[in-house]
Amino acid sequence: MPLKTFKPMTPGRRFMAIVDRSSITKQKPEKRLTRPKRRIDGRNNQGRITVRFRGGGHKRKYRIIDFRRDKDGVPGKISAIEYDPNRSARIALIHYLDGEKRYVLASSVMKVGDPVLSGESVDVEPGNSLSLGSIPEGSTLHNIELKPGKGGQLARAAGTSATLLAKEGKYGHVRLPSGEVRLVNLRCRATIGQVGNSEHNLEKFGKAGRTRWLGRRPHNRGMVMNPCDHPHGGGEGRSKGGKHPQSPTGIPAKGFKTRKKKKYSNWMIVHRRK
Repeated sequence: MPLKTFKPMTPGRRFMAIVDRSSITKQKPEKRLTRPKRRIDGRNNQGRITVRFRGGGHKRKYRIIDFRRDKDGVPGKISAIEYDPNRSARIALIHYLDGEKRYVLASSVMKVGDPVLSGESVDVEPGNSLSLGSIPEGSTLHNIELKPGKGGQLARAAGTSATLLAKEGKYGHVRLPSGEVRLVNLRCRATIGQVGNSEHNLEKFGKAGRTRWLGRRPHNRGMVMNPCDHPHGGGEGRSKGGKHPQSPTGIPAKGFKTRKKKKYSNWMIVHRRK
């Protein structure tokens, strides 16, 4: 899917670049596979802002995605590739032979009409789902489970993929998109292939209004605030001296590790990300 650019007829169009949507074959979602979605505005149950610079945005419906891929032995066929406003990846609508319909994450090579299967004895083909124990080493994966039966949690964003490096006992060594190598139980499921829409990170919105449609409000720097509002604030003119980068609540930024030192899953990390 190449990037689509525009003639600079307006200032907002001049630098705008979006992913070509010719691969999307269906415009409206499957009604039974959607549910209402409350708009995210960054406020808690008292109405106070807890996450800054969020609010507004276009109304959305949530698409119910099958991250478990537990419909074993029932052949399915891709009937449509759709846009999902709640994620960067595209989604595929699957019609199963028994009449059920489900949404799954669309891999980079999925096309309308392609067969899709899940189970332990299926072929290792893009879009098929099976346990790590049945997948050969060196395979490219996405939508990887962390606990058997819970549903995929790793490598779900557009263009991401992980690699099964080795198998040792009841665990497999999986290299994640961040570069981290992690142990994953071989009973956990994963989907073969790379997530589609890989050019998503090259998009340029062109104008501030497009980010407002996504529910993101203007982000003002702490440096321009008063001392009572931010640790970086205050001073005559521009002043940065002697202030370590930090959040409004004093948490250090730019390299500070926020992972808990005694997190229960630390032993599962073989090699840290860079």
